Amino acid sequence: MTSRVLLVSPAMSASLRRARFDDGGGLDEGGAAAARSMAGALPAAARVLASPSERCRQTAAALGLDGVPVPELAGLDVGRWRGRTLEEVGAAEPEAVGRWLTDPGCAPHGGESVRDLCGRVARWLADVREPEGRTLAVVEPEVVRAAVVGALDLPDVLFWRLDVPPLTVTELSGRAGRWNLRLGRPPAAGEAG
Repeated sequence: MTSRVLLVSPAMSASLRRARFDDGGGLDEGGAAAARSMAGALPAAARVLASPSERCRQTAAALGLDGVPVPELAGLDVGRWRGRTLEEVGAAEPEAVGRWLTDPGCAPHGGESVRDLCGRVARWLADVREPEGRTLAVVEPEVVRAAVVGALDLPDVLFWRLDVPPLTVTELSGRAGRWNLRLGRPPAAGEAG
């Protein structure tokens, strides 16, 4: 039996527009409208999950989905940097930001390292492989990155080299202990071509 996991990144929010570490805010009006325009475009799923963040829960709702928040799918915990912009943190702690962006095991903010996030998401992927049917999850961009790193057994130093735009779908399929990544999914109704 092949397991299928569709990871949908959240719609645009004020935090994303300003490169602000998640501050708990929700979608902006443009992001909510873009998500509503995609409602009904995603395939049916046996399970619909979400990162516990407000913007992921709001994105799921705007897509017409009843996503169950899953703690293992939470975004990267950036500790004391939460709510600040990357520019602010870079000006105040340039060496710490430099280490954080180059060393996946480093967590100078007092939160979670990229390596820890990748491990947490890899454990979730191992568990989700068992149930039958498709799993659809609206998750933070860093969770998508971590899932791709884990599924393809990539070095975690590649984490920051994976771009995850808002409202995009990343599909993983697997069986017998191996995942495949599906690229090039055509735009759904309402998406720009």
